[in-house]
Amino acid sequence: MGMETSIRTTSGDDGMVTVTVLGEVDFSNADEVAQALHDAITDWSPQVLLIDLADATFIDSTGLGALIEGYRTASAQGADFRVVNPSDTFRRVLTVTGLSDFFGLIETEIDTERTQATGA
Repeated sequence: MGMETSIRTTSGDDGMVTVTVLGEVDFSNADEVAQALHDAITDWSPQVLLIDLADATFIDSTGLGALIEGYRTASAQGADFRVVNPSDTFRRVLTVTGLSDFFGLIETEIDTERTQATGA
């Protein structure tokens, strides 16, 4: 039996909703995460959806897919989709895949213009 992942959704009174993901996100529960993000957006209509990954121990490609799905739902609703506190490993994955921009992760140490020029 794999580790249980728990997903906690909290709403602030400032139009911001935070979805906190704890544990592992893989093919066994990526749907659950995608659903939680979808529900957070459709139920609360937040201006900003924060996905807090501080306690997420592992995220595989299906977990990444769940985040992308959440991003699409948020965009369709005009909500800002922001991933916060990713592990260094996951941050690298997001940077390499070019998703850090979409997920609101500001990379200060990377020269974005050069990256865009060479990433054609």
